[in-house]
This record gives sequence, structure tokens and C-alpha cells, in this order.
Amino acid sequence: MLDKAIADALRAISTGTVTTILLKKGVRRTWLHGPRPAFHASERIVGPAFPLRFVPAREDLATPESWSSPISTRAAIEAMPEGVVAVADAMAITDAGIFGDILCARMKKRNVAALVTDGVMRDGIGCEASGLPIWCAGIAAPPSVSSLTFVGWGEPIGCGGIAIFPGDVIVADGDGAVVIPQKLVEEVARLGPEQELLEMWIMKEVERGVPLPGLYPPNEEAKARFEADRKKG
Repeated sequence: MLDKAIADALRAISTGTVTTILLKKGVRRTWLHGPRPAFHASERIVGPAFPLRFVPAREDLATPESWSSPISTRAAIEAMPEGVVAVADAMAITDAGIFGDILCARMKKRNVAALVTDGVMRDGIGCEASGLPIWCAGIAAPPSVSSLTFVGWGEPIGCGGIAIFPGDVIVADGDGAVVIPQKLVEEVARLGPEQELLEMWIMKEVERGVPLPGLYPPNEEAKARFEADRKKG
């Protein structure tokens, strides 16, 4: 479970701010390619990553009967702790929906924070009705086993070309989904609000006609003016 103070701090900063802070820390590959806000994604979502992994379909494994297997999406959903963000590696395959309305409804019932995937959903109307926040690459009618085999959860994955490890934190908003490495979560939560305040001040300076050189990024003189204005309130 993510500490509430950290979660609240991350919920107050944009994915753009997160990527900027991580870039300054030398971590460049954090934005997931493919997942886009699709259902109930108007609010920023924050939560620990719960990784799910699919591989290409193999006919003896990818069958409707596999849905009753101990290693199945159904079993994975029952293992999801409250508040996690389910992150599904579907290898960017877009011709088979990895989850539909019933599975999404169950995830919502279990208080899963959101689903993020580089794959697609099925039962779009039902996904909307479930109330589960979803970031995905689109919609497709065929079930997952048409093109994918589910192989497990709780292990490192690659989703949207980005490495996701258990314990990492996902932040998702209107610009997509980003991952914060576990060891940097507290630092991003600490630095994020300060970065947002600085950028709000820079925007006000732009609006009053200040040229960008020396302002964005701020040089020492601009930083000093920022600090002075902040002290004034």
C-alpha cells in the first residue's frame, strides 16, 4: 500500500512533471507508449504497479478453458490488493481485448485503482459502465485468447516499451501513464510540488511578457525573483 501522504503529493502533480524530474535523475524511459485515457480517466490516478503478462497465443494454451486455470486473468484479479494499478503487458497487440466488462466490474469491486495496458479492451460499453479507470490502446471485439496467452502476474514486465517492476508506482492522467521506479518515489513526491509551483510562476512571467531565455529554464536571476515573489505570497 502506498503511503497516503506520498500518494496525495503525486496526485497533485502532472505526468509531465514526473517525467521532467525523472529525466533530471537520469531516468528517461518512463512514459508508456500505447496506453491512452479511455474510460473514467479524467482524474489523475496513482498506485503501486501490479504487473500482468501476456505472450503470443499458442493453440494448446490459449483456449476458453484456460480462463478457469489457476494461472488466469481471473485468478490474477483475485490476487490484486486494494489500490493497485494493474499494468498489463499485451505486447501492443490490438486485435484481441485482454479484459471485458465482467472482469473490469470485478476489479472495480475489489477497489483496484485503474488498469493500464498497451493492449486493447473488449465490451467498450460495459467497460464504461464498470466505472474502472482505464488507459489502453483501443477497443477490439475478439477475446484475449484469439491472439494472446496469459502467463502470470507479480513479475517484471515490459508495457508500452517500458520496464515495470513490482513496487514501482504508476501515475496516469490525460497525457498517458508513467512509471516511477520504487527507489525514487519519495523523492519525486517531494520535488514535484516545488516543480509545479516554479512552472506556475514561469507561466505568469510569460503572460506578462517576459522573454523565455533565462526564464525557462530559469537562470539564477530568475530563480531569485521566483523565491522573492514566493516570500511575498
